[in-house]
Amino acid sequence: MWWGGRGRSFNIPPQKEPDMGLLRPKSMQVSGMEEPRSPQTSSCPALRCLPGEQVLAWAPGVRRGLEPELPGTLICTNQRVLFRPHGWQGRQDSALSSDYDFALSNIGRLEAVSGLGRPQILRPGSLLKFMPDEILIHGRDFRLLRVGFGEGGLEPLAFRVAMAIIQARAQNSQAQQYDGMTVSKACCGLGPSEPPVPLLETPEEWEAERKKHGARGWRVSTVNERFDISTSLPRYFWVPRQTLDSEVRKAFGHFHQGRGPRLCWHHPGGSDLLRSGGFYEASDPNREDIRAVELLLQAGHSDIVLVDTVDELPSLADIQLAHLRLRALCLPDAADEKWLSALEGTRWLDHVRSCLRKASDISVLVTSRVRSVVLQEQGDRDLNGLLSSLVQLLSAPGARTLYGLQTIVQREWVAAGHPFLTRLGGSGGSEEAPVFLLFLDCLWQLVHQFPAEFEFSEFFLLALHDSVRVPDTPTFLRDTPWERAKQSGQFSSYTKVYTTGSPQSPVGDLVPRPLSVWDWGLRYSHQQILQFYNPCYEPHHSSDSYPPKEQPTPVTPGPPRSIFLFSRGTLTPLNQLCPWRDGFSSLTSSSRWLVRHNTSSDSLADQEWGLPPHWGPSPLPPGLLLPGFLGPQIRLWRRCYLRGRPEVQAQGRQRQKLKHPFKELLRRSQH
Repeated sequence: MWWGGRGRSFNIPPQKEPDMGLLRPKSMQVSGMEEPRSPQTSSCPALRCLPGEQVLAWAPGVRRGLEPELPGTLICTNQRVLFRPHGWQGRQDSALSSDYDFALSNIGRLEAVSGLGRPQILRPGSLLKFMPDEILIHGRDFRLLRVGFGEGGLEPLAFRVAMAIIQARAQNSQAQQYDGMTVSKACCGLGPSEPPVPLLETPEEWEAERKKHGARGWRVSTVNERFDISTSLPRYFWVPRQTLDSEVRKAFGHFHQGRGPRLCWHHPGGSDLLRSGGFYEASDPNREDIRAVELLLQAGHSDIVLVDTVDELPSLADIQLAHLRLRALCLPDAADEKWLSALEGTRWLDHVRSCLRKASDISVLVTSRVRSVVLQEQGDRDLNGLLSSLVQLLSAPGARTLYGLQTIVQREWVAAGHPFLTRLGGSGGSEEAPVFLLFLDCLWQLVHQFPAEFEFSEFFLLALHDSVRVPDTPTFLRDTPWERAKQSGQFSSYTKVYTTGSPQSPVGDLVPRPLSVWDWGLRYSHQQILQFYNPCYEPHHSSDSYPPKEQPTPVTPGPPRSIFLFSRGTLTPLNQLCPWRDGFSSLTSSSRWLVRHNTSSDSLADQEWGLPPHWGPSPLPPGLLLPGFLGPQIRLWRRCYLRGRPEVQAQGRQRQKLKHPFKELLRRSQH
């Protein structure tokens, strides 16, 4: 085969078929796992391929940038690029567990280096102009893989694998990568001591979660079971017990994209946290429809607070721009001069600060005497998920366990229809904005400020951060629950149902559960999973530390006793709940119940929170976390963002060897 450029051509010897006699380990419980099929030589290491995956090219090389240098093999498939060290055995029980696995969609920049000239950036569809001595793969998750081929006449093989990566990236379509891998429940999760994370695909799972929350005033609605109200909503969700599904259907039609108010979390003290899309003000509801909307927002309470979610928070464009600037700043070749000033100029840490501050304010509202707190965002698929998740983590000690965090992500992000594929740049559109990665950074700040309050460690957050683009699961590769169910083969037949404003469809017979991102045991070794646990965790808070549980008292039909809009740290009384009653206007007098003290280093922890008199005293409950968000209290997540800098990688690995408490983790895993 001949490759070349600028009038030059190279005769690349063909590669031979590898020996595929390796037996699959018994721990592999994934149906559809295949052995690699491609023209390779027997020197190519054994590789556990994903469904539909084929090895395209490989080349022996040496991983550089860290001490000591590590010999191994760089492999390109039609789904990913990976480096396998020689003698690689400890992690051969899983298909995706290497620190050097890069999904094609995760490659942010590909470079070829030769001693004869400047590095060449290899974009999809471009042509390599020389025999490379070194290949650099920059991940969009801030990882860096640097492989050298300068000795032993390996440059022709390096040329082949570089061209294979270029062509694979050009042909790659992330939306078509997942082919329906399924998994048996026996090998899921973090281990036998951890319960499986509910995927919330059945009414039984939603009912079990409702009971765990103690939300007696709520029920599971099946009104969207056929996705005929909204394909971006889950098939099931929680609504007030006294409302009928017919009322829910009417009310949801007056909200943006059919995303009406529904329960996120029930606080043991009696408050309810809801989320909703924006009012569809162009609709013309009748009196019964307006009353149905009010019943959903009121949720059996006499006091309501509507939270303007987007107020004071960055826009999607702001988040994307800040992340691009941060990624560029953290590249190995970024200038070190005035680096801290450049970091401040990215505005990324400012966005983290804004989110934590807003979540802290809402947490105080939910845990005080306020009865119904409604997060309202026009699309209800981005910042609502971020704030609802942070509020639960700040307010509920049970949410700070590994199981609790995974359940929140599954419910408030995956099931709630966060457009992961679009926001992470997999759809090729212009609406990219890593909102979920911003949430993970906020969560890392909490773990850093309260190290004894969280069961999970920084390593788990890194694993979750790096899992958003893995090609083996539809969890983060789809925009809606409907797309996820259809593409993963959850439904074997479809019945299209159309309603006004919602040309959506499908439902059918359930088939075996698809692989989930929560099936860590299939992608990480036992030793790696042990690092997910925080040895400093002190589970001294329990639900018993809350005030006695109070269930909402059903109210008689009629307007609520008080309605407030929370915006810019201020509670403003409103004269009506819905925008269709004589206009949506606030009262002229502003009630500044919540005054933010920007000079306080203690954030909101020691402040007096004056609330409407009829709400009575509102002491902050034990277990509530109120983080600091001023100046140096918000830090750069170095272990994540500076992984592409070799000196930082070396420092991080050395610290891990010095302080990783294997004995304590092993003891906890055995109990």
